[in-house]
Amino acid sequence: MSNDKKFFTRMGDGSVVYMTEVEIREDIAAGVADAATRGKIPPLSTDEIQRIYEIVTMPGIVVGVEPGQEIVSTSDSGADKVGAKCGVPVDRTTQAVIHERVLGCDSVDIGFRDYNYKTAKGVVEHEAHAVRSALNITTMPIFYGAMTNLGFYTKPDGPVENWAELLPQGRIEESFKAQEEAVEHAVRDVVYVAEQMNTAGADAMNLDTSGAGGDADFLAALKATEIIRERFPDLAVEIGMAGEFVLGMHGKLKYDGVRLAGLYPHQQVKLVEKAGASIFGAVVNTNCNMSFAWNIARVCTFMKACVEVASIPVHANVGMGVCGIPMCEIIPTDSVSRADKCMIEICKIDGY
Repeated sequence: MSNDKKFFTRMGDGSVVYMTEVEIREDIAAGVADAATRGKIPPLSTDEIQRIYEIVTMPGIVVGVEPGQEIVSTSDSGADKVGAKCGVPVDRTTQAVIHERVLGCDSVDIGFRDYNYKTAKGVVEHEAHAVRSALNITTMPIFYGAMTNLGFYTKPDGPVENWAELLPQGRIEESFKAQEEAVEHAVRDVVYVAEQMNTAGADAMNLDTSGAGGDADFLAALKATEIIRERFPDLAVEIGMAGEFVLGMHGKLKYDGVRLAGLYPHQQVKLVEKAGASIFGAVVNTNCNMSFAWNIARVCTFMKACVEVASIPVHANVGMGVCGIPMCEIIPTDSVSRADKCMIEICKIDGY
């Protein structure tokens, strides 16, 4: 093979780029090194790095795994993808059937279009009806999902002060108090919605994009999960993260004696287990300025370390802007299938 042959691949923003073997191998090595350094975790082996190269450069648009290596899928952002994303006017109950019988999904998340628990609380009876309707005509597990979204509890629409405004003013203690108050509000809302969904017969709750507002946001998801599992032991909980690294917007918050700020996936999963969650949705962020090869190598390094220490299923969040998937609205199948194949074969993820 000529050293100057170039392979079709992509950048982290989805744009097409042609790279040589040397360039791809250099990017894979750099991605592995970046994750190993940041997470203080072992790098991938030589064989694993070679396998990533082979998958990145495989011919064809779509690649796949061998029979028997398939894994299950969960989803987030609600069952409204056919309606909202594709512009097809179909209600969520019908969309749940489409996900099951047309798209072949293993489960589906029924969520309100304004996808957060604070909003869902106000229309929870209608949401419970949507879940019941979907359960009546499907056989796959039905989740109810939304985001803790701590920012929704700040003034003027919420009850607490906005810490994003307090922090630049140097009002540190006040920002701490506001975040801590917001946690309590969010936990009550999540648990209230979970109670209604448990009554409706939902199979699981999805606490999506946990940690989006920083360590307080992650704490809210953990505390809510703990209460849900205690009160409704048959209701499973999936915690899906917002990013690979828990931002320290507060910085001092702890769960089970562990400070939340600065945790990476292999550390996050242990607290998620402690809270009683059934599935952990691990995330590694996509860098738009780097190649797919760099991004997926970095993803696999983090994800392998996470799976190795996890005692609950790890479902990698393989979507727009995370886990090697380019940050663009219509995500390219070539990148998605290669990201899936890498994580299934190298990281041994349980689902996605």
